[in-house]
Amino acid sequence: MAPLRSLWLLVLCATLAWPAGAERPNFLIILADDLGYNDVGFTGPTAIQTPHIDAIAAAGVTFTNGYVTHPYCGPSRAALVTGRYQARFGMEVNLTNSPFDVHSGLPVKEKTFATRLKAVGYRTAIVGKWHLGGSPPFHPNSRGFDYFYGFLAGGHRYWPDSVDSRHPLLLPDGRPHYSANEGCLAPLARNGEAAEFDEYLTTALSRDAAAWAAKGEEPFCLYLAYNAPHQPLEAPRELVEKYRHLKGRDRQVYAAMVDAMDQGIGMVVDALRDAGKLDNTLVFFLSDNGGIVPGVGAATSVTGAEPFADNTPFRAGKSSLLEGGTHVPFVASWPAGWPSGAVYEQPVSAIDIAATVVALGRGDATGQPMDGVDLSPYVTGQREGPPHDALFWRLDNGVGWCVRTPAAKFVLDPVSGLKNGPKLFDMVADPYESTNLATQSPAIRQELAALWNAWNAGNEPNKYLQANEYQRTRLQFYEDLRKRLDARAAKREPLVIE
Repeated sequence: MAPLRSLWLLVLCATLAWPAGAERPNFLIILADDLGYNDVGFTGPTAIQTPHIDAIAAAGVTFTNGYVTHPYCGPSRAALVTGRYQARFGMEVNLTNSPFDVHSGLPVKEKTFATRLKAVGYRTAIVGKWHLGGSPPFHPNSRGFDYFYGFLAGGHRYWPDSVDSRHPLLLPDGRPHYSANEGCLAPLARNGEAAEFDEYLTTALSRDAAAWAAKGEEPFCLYLAYNAPHQPLEAPRELVEKYRHLKGRDRQVYAAMVDAMDQGIGMVVDALRDAGKLDNTLVFFLSDNGGIVPGVGAATSVTGAEPFADNTPFRAGKSSLLEGGTHVPFVASWPAGWPSGAVYEQPVSAIDIAATVVALGRGDATGQPMDGVDLSPYVTGQREGPPHDALFWRLDNGVGWCVRTPAAKFVLDPVSGLKNGPKLFDMVADPYESTNLATQSPAIRQELAALWNAWNAGNEPNKYLQANEYQRTRLQFYEDLRKRLDARAAKREPLVIE
């Protein structure tokens, strides 16, 4: 009876959260990539102008303790689209886009929110970055998305030409200004076919998303997954000039990239408004992880010493389990159903987005159970208390781990300089993690450890290779294969015909 009871409660909560007489809402889920916590206006003073993102916050709910489940791209996105911790299905590293590997991708047993909504009549789309597998079983069109325009890999260049004097920012000696990580040069794709773009990529993605959402029928679910402001650092020259007053060329370009993304979001929101769809569209905006901080984890391989993202007031950034890596800008707006100008302070997670849209859309709730919680009754005041007793993190089978309750956080972070044992923080009195209480509060430490161990008992070991390790292994495989083929050919007698 337990599964039936859970399904009944899911439908009941969705019904209570709807305003009387409202149709099923549309959903627009906007994900930034490597965005610094303090690089949007609604989180605090910043030199970067983000009026359209800030307007979503002003019209809706700001989640001041909004988290993602992993401090870098691929695993974070896997949890977002499934509503389940990625450790549940052993996917804790960034995947290489391998179009012929039918074992490297988001496991097919996992349902995405698109699959669950498509089953009940929603029109579904993803525009932008996928990063969850490139072979046919894992392609977005095979995972519940009717429409896909974007790229399958974890990165992409922002201009259509690799070198074009109209676009690159030129250094004093005339060389193009590109970051060390030049991203992917593969063409974009539209529903499995090669596609083009002839303008700045962020703008092209925004334009495509706006057209798709505005012209089609309702209800719809659109996942707009930007790669901005992920490296390579490239932006329109006129926008970089706008931020010439900022210190450091990388910071100027990064700010321009965020600005361009904000303008693109404004394009999509305006299109929905003009089509009369905005009032009944639930819009989420967040980042997949924190911004890059030089010297922290994977960031050391893609940037120099010059900082460009700002995770103030939090410590560390991308790749770290400290707040700067997983505590992200997180807002949502639904004019027809949720309050405006509201602030919600209890911890919430990206996995709650899938649970919320499936509940409100009365989607398919069968299959693997979601770890996320429908946020609607909490946002509207129908339910009190925190949505989660605790939130959890695990990096690659436990090289790093973390558990956070509303009151405390117990963490072992392998990349931020805190390698010498786990740390315990009071998240009420010390939300910026300045004082380690691990030796002073053994009872709290034991309580949090017990929570994490109970959660981890339901997880699977990581089953994948990190992208760079995968590439080395694949190269060695082909080298070994070539040697075997050469050896076999050497043993054969020459062919002689008469």
